[in-house]
Amino acid sequence: MSAPRRTALITGITGQDGLYLAELLLAKGYAVHGLIRGQHNPKRELVEQLVPDVRLHHGDLTDQSSLLRALRACEPDEVYNLGAVSFVAYSWQNPHVTTDVTALGVLNLLEALRLHSGDDTSAVRFYQASSSEMFGKVQESPQHERTLLWPRSPYAVAKAYGHHLTVNYRESYALHASSGILFNHESPRRGPEFVTRKVSQAVARISLGLQDDLVMGNLDAERDWGFAGDYVEAMWLMLQQDVADDYVVATGQTHSVRELLDVAFACAGIDDWTPYVRQDAQHLRPAEVDRLVGDAGKARRVLGWQPRVGFHELVAMMVESDLAEQKHHL
Repeated sequence: MSAPRRTALITGITGQDGLYLAELLLAKGYAVHGLIRGQHNPKRELVEQLVPDVRLHHGDLTDQSSLLRALRACEPDEVYNLGAVSFVAYSWQNPHVTTDVTALGVLNLLEALRLHSGDDTSAVRFYQASSSEMFGKVQESPQHERTLLWPRSPYAVAKAYGHHLTVNYRESYALHASSGILFNHESPRRGPEFVTRKVSQAVARISLGLQDDLVMGNLDAERDWGFAGDYVEAMWLMLQQDVADDYVVATGQTHSVRELLDVAFACAGIDDWTPYVRQDAQHLRPAEVDRLVGDAGKARRVLGWQPRVGFHELVAMMVESDLAEQKHHL
């Protein structure tokens, strides 16, 4: 007799991680459900196009009753909380909204899950998407699961709240709740407001004569960039463990924004990007995070996870995708 089909619920299904995770779970035979916000969500069509087998439910992380309805409708074995206001710059402009969704949304979902589960709190396994931005003003390098958190943006503070709350519910209610402290992970599906996609899209347009320049902020910031498609596998592996825990997911290598520009422009056949790039102070953060690099040793040892896509391959993938998209519109 074959094992019963497992069911997963994904919040943030419209984001790059949600889409890649849905594809992964469907390939593994899961019944996949997604929470989608808003009656006329403009990204609904993208989800239905890329992962048509996902069943969508209307809900909102700020509305606990809608979360309970979604849990009752799909009775999941696994819940992946990927929903958040995730653009760091936006969090300074709208700190209350960021807090309501990214911080208190975790509370609403954990509490809904606790109420839904009743006495059997370990029956549903929960994943919380934590962030390397929580390390902020880093106290040691590389950063690992025990590194002190020092968040430097409203977004990072909200993520730290959700992270600690996940640990608290695990310890207080015996929930099988794990957090993935994911370092920067990118893909062609990344939103154009994020620096990697902003660069890849601009490079494609500049090379085709559709755009004159690219306005940037801090070119010296260094990040640990990996491929989102690799990182969602780590999420799934966490929920397959007998014991819930927290894991850093990272490549262990850093690259500056200048290196990102070097590689991206080179992919489009432009050796010198300086005539096309200018800096503007309005794109600088009020409190900068200069360098993030993760130690994913625990994920390698316990989960057997490691990244497959390197930095240069990732950037090339994004530039080539944007070139194809921009040519399609010519």
